[in-house]
Amino acid sequence: MSRVAILQCGEAIDSARDEFGDYDEMCKRMLGLSADEADSFRVFDNHMPASEDAYDIFVVTGSKFGVYENHAWIAPLEALIRDVYQAGKKMVGVCFGHQIIAQALGGRVEKSSKGLGVGLMNYELRDEDGRVRDIALYVWHQDQVIEAPAEAEVIASSSFCPIAALKYGDRVLTFQAHPEFTAGYERALLEERRGVTVSKEIADMGLQSLANPSDSKTIQSILTDFAFGKNKD
Repeated sequence: MSRVAILQCGEAIDSARDEFGDYDEMCKRMLGLSADEADSFRVFDNHMPASEDAYDIFVVTGSKFGVYENHAWIAPLEALIRDVYQAGKKMVGVCFGHQIIAQALGGRVEKSSKGLGVGLMNYELRDEDGRVRDIALYVWHQDQVIEAPAEAEVIASSSFCPIAALKYGDRVLTFQAHPEFTAGYERALLEERRGVTVSKEIADMGLQSLANPSDSKTIQSILTDFAFGKNKD
């Protein structure tokens, strides 16, 4: 069995954590891992693996923080990401993870003038054969990768988020959206922050979008196959 490190960069909201788990638990479920099949590191509390050597696969979670913010743990996390990449280990990233990996490897991230994206959003996903299909995933972000690293290929996009997924050869696969989220957790976020940090109008549009089906399971399978190969133990 591959050795997996979850680099947890933030926390799920208190009111929904008991029901849906924290971000590291969501990412374990996303990859079909039980609680003891991966080690979690609260990197936002400066708890990081000593080096990349002890693990085969690294998963970088979402976060409320911005990758460009001046937190003491950001630079060490970027250094670890570069070490993991140079060592040829596998990395998977979602939302903040998508952004911090891009930034660490030479890309650029900014707060988008398009505003906050919430709810279920549609993207065009291109597979290895160049075929394009529509997918819908749960989102919560305003920051976006606006310049991809030279080694990265854009494989998913939308008018709201042109660089919505990046593939770095056979080493790294990241999504701006949250394939680890469920409709229930997205709803809890929207209901808690409606009229507080999110306008009622935006939150209500997001809540309405949750009536539609998501493609989270499809993307979870893609990420699992990428990380472990199609014959995961």
